[in-house]
Order: sequence, then C-alpha cells, then structure tokens
Amino acid sequence: MKLEVTKEAAQWFITEMDLNPGDYVQFVVKLYGGIPTVHPDYYLGLSIGKEDNITIHQVVEDITFYFTQQDSWFLDDYRLKVVKKDDDVEYIFE
Repeated sequence: MKLEVTKEAAQWFITEMDLNPGDYVQFVVKLYGGIPTVHPDYYLGLSIGKEDNITIHQVVEDITFYFTQQDSWFLDDYRLKVVKKDDDVEYIFE
C-alpha cells in the first residue's frame, strides 16, 4: 500500500488545479466515472481540501496528496504511482 506522486506530476497538479503551497489533494474512490483503476467499476476522483482521517499520504512540492482511512482499502494490494506524461498525468497501479 503506497502512494507515489512524482515531482513533475505535482507541478502539473499545481498548474492545472491552481494549487498553493500547503494545499491538500484528496484521491476519492467513486463508483462511476473518473480516473480508471485496477478495481472493476471503481474510479478515482480528486478533491481539494483537508480531511481529518488521512491514512496514506505524500507531500511533494509542498502539496499533500492523500487517501482517507475510508478509501485506503483501494491501495491494500497496490502501489499507485502518479507520473507526468506528455501534457497530462498518468495513474499507474503496480
């Protein structure tokens, strides 16, 4: 269970989401529509803001990327690596 956001991907989020130092980006598990994942019928969404029950997180470029305790099951058997690819980001489940 690991979350890895590369520096280049973090810079992409900062630009695209107009983030400021100290901001929080939450990965949210959704049932329909969003970022495709390794779990059938489950997708990821993004939300800006801090929740109290942060379980999995990484701070990159002074931005905290995280999953809450409620959604941490999503990475039980996987590592999520977020990388910049061309003009977008790619979500790689290993």
